[in-house]
Amino acid sequence: MDADLARFLRDELGHAPDGGAAGPWTVRGTVWLWQGEDGAPTKGSWFFLTIDGVTAQGIRAHAVNAAAWGSVYVQATIGKVTWRTSLFLSKKAGGWLLPLKAAVRKAERIEEGSIVEAVLTLPTSARDFGVAPRGLSA
Repeated sequence: MDADLARFLRDELGHAPDGGAAGPWTVRGTVWLWQGEDGAPTKGSWFFLTIDGVTAQGIRAHAVNAAAWGSVYVQATIGKVTWRTSLFLSKKAGGWLLPLKAAVRKAERIEEGSIVEAVLTLPTSARDFGVAPRGLSA
């Protein structure tokens, strides 16, 4: 199913449409370090894995529980580490950015330039992530 059509149907129906790959998705890529405005690493710099192409389109089409700033809740697994986080939309990258927190990088010995494989799944509801719909408590 076309990603734009799936997104339209999702918005109209209030849930992801049947058909098409709704995950999990496996992505492989190079870990990169976010650079500050001047191109130099900053204190507390973040490491990311870029999610683009068909996987990015699939996530966009099936994500029904958006978080702040258009981010999307996901469960991510790299190696033996699984954690809950958000993907951040990136026009520059043409997809999503998966932040790799220090605990994940340390456990899996990931550094800038490492090639990693991540498995991403979307929650079926925001409550899966301990997030209540707006206006309600968890």
